[in-house]
Amino acid sequence: MINLLDPLSTITKMLNQEKYEDLVVFCKKLLVHNPNDLLALQNISTAFFYLKQYTEAITYCDIVLNKHSTDEHSLHNKILCLEHLHKFDQVIACADKLLSVDPHDTWALNTKGLALNEMDRHTEAMILYNTVLVLDDKDMTALLNKARTHAHLKEYQSAAITYDTAQQTDPSMKALASAKSQMFSNMKKQDEAFLAAQGVLIKHMDAIKKQAKTNKCTVFHQFCTNEFDKSSSLSSS
Repeated sequence: MINLLDPLSTITKMLNQEKYEDLVVFCKKLLVHNPNDLLALQNISTAFFYLKQYTEAITYCDIVLNKHSTDEHSLHNKILCLEHLHKFDQVIACADKLLSVDPHDTWALNTKGLALNEMDRHTEAMILYNTVLVLDDKDMTALLNKARTHAHLKEYQSAAITYDTAQQTDPSMKALASAKSQMFSNMKKQDEAFLAAQGVLIKHMDAIKKQAKTNKCTVFHQFCTNEFDKSSSLSSS
């Protein structure tokens, strides 16, 4: 049963249960009672977004933004819809509104950077990712997009270093090793590509290469030997 007397709990319940069509109906009933109901306007746009009805969602975002031009909830929803509609110039305009309120909004900076990438404005995007990383050097969104931007610009060494930094920041992301390996492959550095694929950090690569040279064996053989020694050491301790 729809409870118009306690809209927040009803909306929260519907969102948690992913009942987005019911949420649209509920919010429309709220808007009949009060066409300016901010809670209803914000959440009907959220419901339409999840239903992939992006134009409808934007319509309700704009109702709010026409009165509150920097409403964060509506700007976020509108940006997400515009991204799906590939209207990246409008994404940038919305991100700029968020940044006019808070120039240190890392979500807005990253979002604007992605839109600039989509418009082939990669140098401008890189500036934004670097800005984010000054604010938070562990921001994975900025690290990954900075690495991808370097790769797109064929700056493979810089891309590898950035993937390496991301790998140290979040070792659980196994795909980073493969991405970093590809950068070394692009540079025809096959030993580094092999080591990167095994998850080896850049700072440890030279030591393994020097060991291989000293032992007059391949880097592959040296890595396998080192791993065997580590395994033997652990099993005996």
